[in-house]
Amino acid sequence: MESSNEAPPADTAARVREVITAAGVSQREFARRIVMDPSKLSRSLSGTRRFTVAELARIADEARVDPGWLLGARPLEAEAGAPAPVAGGRPLQIVQETVRLVAEHGFHAVRVSDIARACATSTAAIHYHFPGRADLLEAAVRWCMDEDTARRAAHLAEADDAAAELRQLIELQTPRTEQQRRQWKVWLDLWAEAARSTTVGRLHTEYYRQWRSTVADVLRRGVDQGVFRPSVEPEAAAYALTALIDGLATQVLSVSRESFGSAADAMHAALLSYVDGTIAAE
Repeated sequence: MESSNEAPPADTAARVREVITAAGVSQREFARRIVMDPSKLSRSLSGTRRFTVAELARIADEARVDPGWLLGARPLEAEAGAPAPVAGGRPLQIVQETVRLVAEHGFHAVRVSDIARACATSTAAIHYHFPGRADLLEAAVRWCMDEDTARRAAHLAEADDAAAELRQLIELQTPRTEQQRRQWKVWLDLWAEAARSTTVGRLHTEYYRQWRSTVADVLRRGVDQGVFRPSVEPEAAAYALTALIDGLATQVLSVSRESFGSAADAMHAALLSYVDGTIAAE
């Protein structure tokens, strides 16, 4: 028997493809907009996975179409009396406000009603897009992951060599700005939840696999370019450096707001000193 929270496949995948084409964006970008794992969207479009009702709700909201049309139950027409579009789409607004509130208060202190109030909507609207708190946490973490990955890619493209790339990565991971500190605070909640939740644990593993792989690739290029020591083993060095970043960032976040600047400067200096002493070519 099919689970009650899943939609039948039928022609739903074809209609979602139509929606993505009309949006004029890539499949990955559309997944980001509806706060969905790109691999899940790909599998759902190929027919190897069913869209959940919550996912179809987010797709319908982003495309401003009737969810019934996605299921083939009604002809395509604009939603009657639909509210004015929210910048980035309602699901993205919900996730961004969730990130802000989790960073300020911690995930377990944030109620769905708090998120609804921040979004100027109802708790029913929140549950329409994200049925449970676990769905919200997963979406918030994925959004932070996507933002972090996009920011790294943009800055690495500007670097002249691997040494400059590594300095860019260190700067990006130093919690100087409000956004950086907010994302780091979400990571702290992620670590705690990863110890208790299989779903969040998988997210934690996925993020760190990507993050360490990025650092290892930079280190590997640096060895090839001669800007890093030939004795550097990229995978082991990436593991050590990312662990050091995590530990130092946690210390920065634990100081008072007035001390953020000096603590972040100290973290940045310590990381550069570590790189100079163990990784950079002599």
